[in-house]
Amino acid sequence: MKWYRMRSAWPGLPAAVLLAACATPPAPDVPPPPAAPAVEAEVDASAMLPLLSYFQRLHRMSAQELVRERNVLAALPPSPAIQVRLAMLLGQVRGPMDLYRALALLETVLKSSDRAAASLHPLARTLASQYQERLKLEMQNEKLVQQLKEIQRRNVELQEKLDALADIERSLPVRPTAGENLPGAPR
Repeated sequence: MKWYRMRSAWPGLPAAVLLAACATPPAPDVPPPPAAPAVEAEVDASAMLPLLSYFQRLHRMSAQELVRERNVLAALPPSPAIQVRLAMLLGQVRGPMDLYRALALLETVLKSSDRAAASLHPLARTLASQYQERLKLEMQNEKLVQQLKEIQRRNVELQEKLDALADIERSLPVRPTAGENLPGAPR
């Protein structure tokens, strides 16, 4: 096959050859990321399993059972596991300051360098993140409720104004049409 025929059969061949020649060599192997901090390396996942099952049990408890459980936990000596349990319980109850108290307990566990607390750090971080997001959503919800109340108040005011205008319109005398005789007009 002649050169000009090959050229017309594969019009992009010269460009592909040039691009292949200009290609950059592959990047050298990237080293693995540095290891996690020493505290995280000592995490004992088995310490979290009883707390996770406790968290599931909390969802099935009635309001009276939650109150009883809160009294039991309050009577126990504070430990990282008890603090996380109490934070989980406070996350279930819908009191005005319960999520803030739960976050304070979780913060205490996260700041602790105790070995028992260090093994609960991943769970405490997860719960704290969830509770912070819930607080943020509750604040947004409260703001939206306030906006809705304001809109409803304005709607009531506007409806009252419309009703007043309609009353004024009804009280006005009827205007005569062009075909009717106007008073004082020649007949």
